[in-house]
Amino acid sequence: MNGAKLLELMETQSTWIKLLFGLLFILVLGIIDLLTGYELSFSLFYIMPVSLMTWISGRKTGTITAGICAIVWYVADKISGHVYSNYLIGYWNLLIRGGIFLTICHLLSVVKEHIRIEQTLSRTDNLTGAVNARQFYALAEQELHRLKRYGYSFTLVYIDLDNFKSVNDESGHLEGDKVLQVTVNYMKKHLRETDIVARVGGDEFAIILPYTNEMNAKTILEELKSGMVREMLSHSWPVTFSIGAIVCIMPPDNVKELVRKADDLMYEAKHASKNTIRYGRIPDYDFNHH
Repeated sequence: MNGAKLLELMETQSTWIKLLFGLLFILVLGIIDLLTGYELSFSLFYIMPVSLMTWISGRKTGTITAGICAIVWYVADKISGHVYSNYLIGYWNLLIRGGIFLTICHLLSVVKEHIRIEQTLSRTDNLTGAVNARQFYALAEQELHRLKRYGYSFTLVYIDLDNFKSVNDESGHLEGDKVLQVTVNYMKKHLRETDIVARVGGDEFAIILPYTNEMNAKTILEELKSGMVREMLSHSWPVTFSIGAIVCIMPPDNVKELVRKADDLMYEAKHASKNTIRYGRIPDYDFNHH
């Protein structure tokens, strides 16, 4: 197991396990520091538990760890018999090392927060806040793996906004952007927390509905489409929704094939009458008109 995987594993542990590990780490360092004596400087190694606890548990835990490390270093220094020309020097060194540890804690917290923000931005559509296409494919792969391994069915949905171009042409792109944002906000508000909403094109969206069979998918999508149409009417937008949905009872060959089938169903709905839902299923890939 490499270092990154180990850190990810530790981040998933409970707070108490993390704290226990951190305290044991510091205790071992303190014992080694005491045994090596004051002539060999050991303070650099205390940076390791400070950095680790800050990374896996956050700034608050890192700050506490920094304080504990500074105190353990001071105690080991005193017990080892280090005598200063002035007793205040020991306290001064304690404050300096504590300050260094706290600075490292702060800097690591800032770095991790920036990484988190960058990771979020790399997975998210800037305009709507929906998952972007790249992240959508990654999440769809996860659902496919879950279906293959555990047999949990899921539904993949493709949505195209009917008459969206007319909003852009008649009211401008800012109004068109608002249509997209309202659409995503409505879907997020009325779908389950486990459902995934993605923007995969200019006015095209995809949804992953985990743990859904045909009956669940039809209930969810019929209510969602009706509600979104009402939401569009409340803003006086002539927008409706053409939807294609594939219910996966058995695993498809791959995600791209699954997406292609959902996309085909969406276009069939759009070319038929718009504002409708076409369903398919794997296996049997039957079409149901709604």
